[in-house]
Amino acid sequence: MASGEKTEKATQKKRDDERKKGNIFQSRDVTSSLGLLAIVFILKLIVSPILLFTQSIIVNSINSISTTTEFTDNTAMLILAEIILRALLIILPVGLATGFIGFILSGVQTRFLVTKSRLKPDFSKLNPLMGIKRIFSRRALIEFLKSVIKVIIIASVLYTQINSKIPELILLPEMSLEQSLSWLGNAIYDIVILLAVYMTLFAAADYLYQWWEYTREIRMTKQEVKDEYKQTEGDPQLKSRIKDVQRKMAQMRMIKKVPQADVVIRNPTHYAVALKYNPPKDKAPVLIAKGQDYLALKIIETAEQNGIYITENKPLARGLYEAVELNRAIPPEFYRPVADILAFIYKLKKTKKGEKR
Repeated sequence: MASGEKTEKATQKKRDDERKKGNIFQSRDVTSSLGLLAIVFILKLIVSPILLFTQSIIVNSINSISTTTEFTDNTAMLILAEIILRALLIILPVGLATGFIGFILSGVQTRFLVTKSRLKPDFSKLNPLMGIKRIFSRRALIEFLKSVIKVIIIASVLYTQINSKIPELILLPEMSLEQSLSWLGNAIYDIVILLAVYMTLFAAADYLYQWWEYTREIRMTKQEVKDEYKQTEGDPQLKSRIKDVQRKMAQMRMIKKVPQADVVIRNPTHYAVALKYNPPKDKAPVLIAKGQDYLALKIIETAEQNGIYITENKPLARGLYEAVELNRAIPPEFYRPVADILAFIYKLKKTKKGEKR
């Protein structure tokens, strides 16, 4: 596998960095379809006032024309201007509501991301070769296929709905103005709501596709993952060296405590532990140093240099090494064998003192 191939999932840091750049995924079809549904339901709630208002506009316009004694171009312009102003009273609130709903739906998808990175000029987009490459790219092909599918959905819904309403449409001239407007409003509502439902299903599929495409686009190479780990966690080799230095320093501090020990128990060179007992401060002997192989030899060597009593007890040395942490008192199961050794040491020290006297 090529080292530059993007096969790894994007890390959280990578996702956060892409988000800061403004590179996020969202489906515009989700915004448009859900926005359409919301507007349809809003219009359904206010359809009666709208119809009455529209009817009043038409009636007032007809009355204005019929009562005008001299119908001139200025009169026509005044009547048209009044119709436009009245129509704006209907269109403007609906347009503002549409914009607000679109803003909310888009913000929910992007978590209301605000970034300046997208405002920076990108002169690479002026390159004709790059433009041609984008036109014939896989993404452009997918967007074209999506557009074709949406056109097919819209055409199919319009054809089936209009075809089913032709018998009623023929009778439209025989209806009153109020009945005509009511029928027309219901027919448009049925078409739009069905269209919105189909487009919402399409938008759900598009959302999943956009999520898949985005995760695929921001994937990382193995080298990028390693480099990011080095940046966030530090160079593994450097961390290993630091740990090695820290371990050696801890060992040196431990070796310096060996001269304070009462006894060193070894096995015979593979394991060594140093114990110190200071009653009544200590309830039990404390393990102040322990080591294996080279470190065990170093403990034994330091003990010999400082005249610390050294005894060989293979099971006890290994048991204490595995069971007791540094600077911790030994557990009760070791009291008896350690007490025997310490008693022997104290007796030996008394004997030596007596001989000196």
